[in-house]
Amino acid sequence: MGERKGTNKYYPPDFDPAKHGSLNGYHKTHALRERARKLSQGILIIRFEMPYNIWCEGCKNHIGMGVRYNAEKKKVGNYFTTPIYRFRMKCHLCVNYIEMQTDPAACDYVIVSGASRKEERWDMADNEQILTTEREEKEKLETDAMFKLDHGGKDKEKLNKALPSLIELQDHQAAWKDDFQLNSALRSKFRTEKKVMVEKEEKDDAVRMRTNLSIPLLPERAEDKRLAALLSFQTPESYDDKQRSKRQEISTRSWFNSTSGGTTATTPGGLLHKLGLQGKEAAVAKALGPSHAPLIRRKSDPQEAPSSSSSREVAGTEQDTSATSLSSLVPNYSDSDSDHGH
Repeated sequence: MGERKGTNKYYPPDFDPAKHGSLNGYHKTHALRERARKLSQGILIIRFEMPYNIWCEGCKNHIGMGVRYNAEKKKVGNYFTTPIYRFRMKCHLCVNYIEMQTDPAACDYVIVSGASRKEERWDMADNEQILTTEREEKEKLETDAMFKLDHGGKDKEKLNKALPSLIELQDHQAAWKDDFQLNSALRSKFRTEKKVMVEKEEKDDAVRMRTNLSIPLLPERAEDKRLAALLSFQTPESYDDKQRSKRQEISTRSWFNSTSGGTTATTPGGLLHKLGLQGKEAAVAKALGPSHAPLIRRKSDPQEAPSSSSSREVAGTEQDTSATSLSSLVPNYSDSDSDHGH
């Protein structure tokens, strides 16, 4: 896009290259336009990228590394011949301003105000990493023989301390030196395990197909087998068995509810005896023929009331409670028309 901006520029008729120099001189504008609006104060607007993670002191929010801002760049000093620049920018989350400047001595950026750095640095010596040789120490090693001898003795002491660990690492690496043999053993192990897995999957599929399941099956355990052996399963009763048990219950239970007075028979045997007596009386009535009137008990005359009542009292003293209840079911032929006929 840069080369396209340099073409198709309009030069007015009164443009004089010797007088104006360029179109920016003719229009009396800077080439950087708005970015150079504070150039008279020594400030240039640039696009600044955050060098590391920080915390804004205004809104206490986190600002990640790589976030870009329009910052005011200004020179504030020199480190030897290297200029030190300061950058001032506004936080995009609040009205707080953040100021940072370069640190050529440490090849880093330093926060001046408005934010705090998220500490993610570490010491190489604490992490047991190899330290780089400083320039001054390198010059002494090259020029001072006694310093070199002393430095060599310290290096030998470090080697003697680290020698057991180095030997252990070498032995560990030697066990993995034969790549072909290790690869063959590993592939053979994988093939064996794959066969076992395929057989297990086939068995699981057969069980899932038989039981109509779609869930993964877990491997069998001895504890599961022991618990399964303790369980006992019973088949549910069929419809015929349920009907048979209901009939048996109906035939054995009482047909009538028991009463407190004891006048009603509660056992099936007593009830069947009563029904048998009623059947005999019905057979006798059928044998007498249709000419006879139905067996209906007549009302007793007033003159006969005392005698009948006394006879009933005498009968009541001789019979028990069960006989009284039974006589109520059997018709009395003493008061019928047949007795008067004879």
